[in-house]
Amino acid sequence: MAIISTNSGDYFGGQELSINASPFFDKRISKQHIFIKSNLNNLGFASENLKDYNQAIVFYTEALNYITGANPEAILKNNIANIYRKRKAYQKAIAIYQSVLDQKLDRGIFARILSNIAITKWLQNPSYKAAPELLSALRIRKKDNDLLGINASYAHLADYYTDRKPDSALFYANRRYQNAMVINQVDDRLEGLQKLIKLSPPAATKQYFQTYQNLSDSIQTVRSAAKNQFAVIRYASEKNKADFLKAQAENIEKQQDILLRNIGIGALVICLILGYLFYRRRQKSLKQEKEIEVKKTELKYVKKVHDGVANKIYQVMSEVENDHEMNKTILADKLEVIYKISRDLSYENSDIDTKEGFAKELLKMLYAYSSANVDIEITGNDEELWKNVKATIKDEVYLILQNLMTNMGKHSGADRVSITFERKDACITVSYFDNGKGMKGVVKKNGLNNTETRIENISGRITFDTKPDEGLDIKFSFPI
Repeated sequence: MAIISTNSGDYFGGQELSINASPFFDKRISKQHIFIKSNLNNLGFASENLKDYNQAIVFYTEALNYITGANPEAILKNNIANIYRKRKAYQKAIAIYQSVLDQKLDRGIFARILSNIAITKWLQNPSYKAAPELLSALRIRKKDNDLLGINASYAHLADYYTDRKPDSALFYANRRYQNAMVINQVDDRLEGLQKLIKLSPPAATKQYFQTYQNLSDSIQTVRSAAKNQFAVIRYASEKNKADFLKAQAENIEKQQDILLRNIGIGALVICLILGYLFYRRRQKSLKQEKEIEVKKTELKYVKKVHDGVANKIYQVMSEVENDHEMNKTILADKLEVIYKISRDLSYENSDIDTKEGFAKELLKMLYAYSSANVDIEITGNDEELWKNVKATIKDEVYLILQNLMTNMGKHSGADRVSITFERKDACITVSYFDNGKGMKGVVKKNGLNNTETRIENISGRITFDTKPDEGLDIKFSFPI
């Protein structure tokens, strides 16, 4: 899953998945080393693409501890050298490439290193004639039908010839773009289009630019999944935790061995009996405490229902009995008061867990409605937004949005939902939009009535904008 994510361009997601996979491996089992190496390599690849070069080198270097053979080692060292090249530490990169070239390698890996060292020497010294080595690497890759390698060679040749021979650079840039479409490498297609835009005649530039823009927009849509920006920190935390638990477990095992050697069977039996008696006594005590607590809770709510609801109902019954001409509107108002009193009883304890922060819990609920067919975009929701906002208001907002998302999932047929939070002065505004089929005339059914009631509970305002098959736009605001 992690490798699929990084190959799809979701580097934060791939990084997080690799970190979650790490605790399942055991470094002491040699058969697992191939998987540990693959996992570390994926972490390095994700970090490299996130431009966290220092961390990428750490992961690649650690992966070297779990490989055997010249070819796998060459691939990892090539990755490390590539990072030094990106950081313009050309001499250090060349030294690593050269140390790898001196070993006996497979043809494909040799061609990769040869092309990389040639382009790096040229970057270090623009007068260096890298063409023979670059073309030699290309010939090897063509002979092996290495399409990914061919793509890299075309990129290097296009860069090399940009200032020397623009026509040759344009030729290789075009070949790279065509080859990237064959192997469906979208990032290479984008880079190829960038090169074609730079090198092509003005008549073709506009077409290439439009193609680039359309492709870029498409890629951004595909890669719109949320990315965990704290994956590396979590990796270090989980690693430290695992090491601590491992050391603790080993220490307990040693203590148990010593204990078993020094304590006789009789003392052990006595301890077990005492422990069992204590356990029974403790369970009995806990059961009694629980029963008392349940009775207290029952009594509390019986009193609340009696004082807050039953007496009020009796009062209204008396008024109806004594006043045969009572207006239905007045009766409805009195029943509404009773409804609010009974409803408030259920609000005493919130069902929303905010131990990790309300913003995070809200995100969890909203993203729970996302799927392969529904893309959800959320903006502005952070802990600072909800600072100093009452818990009752947070609960109402949570339930309002939960109701909107449920209606969206059941009825709208939308595939895109956008929710924006904004705090200005002493007011918070929430804007909801989905591109579903909308509502015909905003018919007030149960869900909508509940939403409006909750808005009123927090002294808020709500507006609807909907047209058939053109989506639903809802905005509500409330004072802090």
